[in-house]
Amino acid sequence: MDIIYLSDLRIQTVIGVFDWEREIKQEVVIDLEMASDIRRAAETDALEDTLDYKSVAKRVIGFVEASEFQLVETLAERVAAVVRQEFGVPWLRLRLNKQGALRGARDVGVIIERGTKE
Repeated sequence: MDIIYLSDLRIQTVIGVFDWEREIKQEVVIDLEMASDIRRAAETDALEDTLDYKSVAKRVIGFVEASEFQLVETLAERVAAVVRQEFGVPWLRLRLNKQGALRGARDVGVIIERGTKE
């Protein structure tokens, strides 16, 4: 299995359970590892033979910016579903953190894995 990844993708969105959080946008940071067999792309040197990480990033950014979830767990699950369904990714690991959400901690968040490694 090969992995194509996005690291430190910073996106502004409405996220949180408190009233004040529902009125502002906060930054979330996403790291995404996606299973993809890159052998054909390496052979042909053609973008259409690989998982286009720019297209994935643009879709994730658009989805997250438009979302208004309360929990980072929900946002992570929905982002994972979008990537798996729309880009045919069989397995992914997604780390989503909300920096500054907890005094004394640099960041807090969730790490999820969905699908099977192939």
